[in-house]
Amino acid sequence: MPMLGGVRPPIAVLLCALLAVSALTALGLGTVHEQDVPQALSDAERQIAQDAADSVGTSINASARAVRRSAASATPAGSSKPAAVLRSLLPTGHPAAGGVLLDPRTGKPLAASGEKVPLTGVDVKDLARPDTGNIAPRVVGSGSGAPRLLLFARVSVPVAGRKQDEDQDQAGDLRGDQDAESRGLLFVASEKVAAPAVYGPGRTGQLVDRNGKVCASAPTTGAALTAATDHRALPAAAANAAQTGVHTGDVSGSVLGDGHHGLRRVTGWASVAAADGKDDASGLGLTVLTAREVPPAKAGGDHMWFALMAAGALVVIAVLVTLVLWGTMQRPLLRLHLSAARLAKGVGDTPGERAELARPVPVDGFDEPGRVGRALESIRRQLLGETGPEPVQPVRRRPGVRALVLVCALVIAAWGVPLLFLFNRVPAAKAVPAAAVADQRARTEAAADRVQRCLGRSRSDLAAAASALSGAPPERAAEVLRREHDDHPTFRSLYVLDRTGAVVRQEGQQPLRTLVPPTGDGITQVNTSGKIPAIAAYARIPAARNAKGAKKAGGTAPAVVVAEIGVDELNDLVTRPGLGKVWLTDEHHRVLAASVGFEAFEPLPSRRLTRLVAKTDAAPGSAGNPASAVLHAGTAPGEGLSVAAAVPLALKGPAAGLGWRVVSAEPAAALKLAVYQVQARTMLAGLLALSAGGACLGWLYIVVVGPLRTLTGCAERLAGGDRRTVLFPVHHDECGSVTRSLELLRQALVERDRGGGRAYVASDPAPSFQRGSAP
Repeated sequence: MPMLGGVRPPIAVLLCALLAVSALTALGLGTVHEQDVPQALSDAERQIAQDAADSVGTSINASARAVRRSAASATPAGSSKPAAVLRSLLPTGHPAAGGVLLDPRTGKPLAASGEKVPLTGVDVKDLARPDTGNIAPRVVGSGSGAPRLLLFARVSVPVAGRKQDEDQDQAGDLRGDQDAESRGLLFVASEKVAAPAVYGPGRTGQLVDRNGKVCASAPTTGAALTAATDHRALPAAAANAAQTGVHTGDVSGSVLGDGHHGLRRVTGWASVAAADGKDDASGLGLTVLTAREVPPAKAGGDHMWFALMAAGALVVIAVLVTLVLWGTMQRPLLRLHLSAARLAKGVGDTPGERAELARPVPVDGFDEPGRVGRALESIRRQLLGETGPEPVQPVRRRPGVRALVLVCALVIAAWGVPLLFLFNRVPAAKAVPAAAVADQRARTEAAADRVQRCLGRSRSDLAAAASALSGAPPERAAEVLRREHDDHPTFRSLYVLDRTGAVVRQEGQQPLRTLVPPTGDGITQVNTSGKIPAIAAYARIPAARNAKGAKKAGGTAPAVVVAEIGVDELNDLVTRPGLGKVWLTDEHHRVLAASVGFEAFEPLPSRRLTRLVAKTDAAPGSAGNPASAVLHAGTAPGEGLSVAAAVPLALKGPAAGLGWRVVSAEPAAALKLAVYQVQARTMLAGLLALSAGGACLGWLYIVVVGPLRTLTGCAERLAGGDRRTVLFPVHHDECGSVTRSLELLRQALVERDRGGGRAYVASDPAPSFQRGSAP
């Protein structure tokens, strides 16, 4: 029966595995080269451009929704003249710079307000078709050359009677004369294309259209960028890449420019389009470009020499360990297998077979194989009648095959452990460049701005809803609340309090905790303890007025409308790819929302983070200054270095008095820095060597060392006269083969003893005993 497994497979696999690890070490470490501008800075610039693009897209989507909401809710009381309709659509304080009301059938302007709305190239009839759904915004050029963002909405105007003036006749129903009670008009609002919000000293931001033309530029803080030869071609190339990436999913990227005056320009670009392409900003073809100049790092050393030295040392160790195991275990064990099989054949029935007993058994090998060889030689001599059973002499304890395997493991560990814990360690003081720390701070400022803008939009939209609720009948008030709740996924609950603090109307989930009716408009943190943070925006409902603008006498108008902001939405606001762990904290530095799991009002995960946040504290009435640093202790035990930043929310705005902070911490090892790549690959090489060596030597111990030690005891007891113990082979390998041969020899010795002690010689007839019989 052929042998399965045995001593050869684990030794061969160990050699192949160590050689493979050495090759991976040479390739992995030899291909890492220090760059003058680390990849981490290029990735950060790409993510900063993505943050700015998301901010632009969110702003455009919010403006489009605001215009449609205004068209759906604002209707002039007692009049359907176009000028009055337009005044209701563009109240005082509306962000639109201008607006126009159009007849959708003829495209003729019926009323205009503010700056002139550029309508060149706008097909009003095509836009106003009822089957087009919401009309997407578009960017057009104006007479002054500055692009404008046009926002569209359909307006349904009630008609008091059949006799109207000429302007009203021109603004007939979109469906003809089927409905004489309302007329369909098209409202177009014009806004200045806002520049992207970028952060960080010396960084520029541009918003370009699909043709590469710059629509808006963000002001630069700090030192301005030097002139570059590709400043005209780059926007067009980025716009083209963004348009192509919309279909492939690659909507952002970065470009490393040439050096100027000892600086390198890093440019990031990102498409404003959403991932699903279904929002209002996706069809505009806008792209955000951000750029900054960084000093190039000193050229680092090549790691090829270290890679070759480490790989060569592992090759030497692999060959040495293989030769040792081959010479002390594999070769002796195979010779024992052949010798035992020869002796078992020698107790056969033919003279040719019995002649095999005449050849002595070679005794070689380290400890256990040598002892088995001596036992086999003793059994051979007993079969020939040259000697009797030889009692097993106590052997002084000395290193055996177990110690040999342990020494091989220690030799492999002597190569792997230093790579895992000692070599290519990152020096803490020089690990993270200052530009990477500045980028972490800039992205944290963008996250804080995103939270600030969301809270501001929530407050302003709630104020508009409060105006719509003023004097509204119950059915109308319920419709306003339902529409506001549906349009704002950030609102967990929306309810109205009367002057006594009782909830008189509600939409959404049950409020976590209701407010005492406050005065004015704003945002407040309702609770400071509990399982869920309660954050609410509120707006005073103005008193109802009559047709002449005077307050109505009496009445029981509700006092305030409150929107409870969901924590899940705040979690989504602070979650950004590549920013690490992000927390939103209150004025006492306790967590309100986070990008990772948290408990409400728990402290930050490390004292170093808390001390960093404390540096942003300022005197009452000021927002404080951002802070950033490399924290050597990390944000949790075992994380090592981390790049952290803390940014207070802006001084102005609805959340100015809350004292909130946005805190972020990114493990430095997650940054694409060459020093960390070398460290990670060095540790990986050491871990692979230890794993391969441990697995193969463990395999060798299980299938060879353990059975060989058992076999040694059985062979020595049989040679010492133990004829009663039946030997059962367990595996089909060398040890199992020797065990089977020993069982045949045991049976031959038993049969010989029963036959009167006659020895086997070459000329003797074959012994008459039945193989396999028990004594």
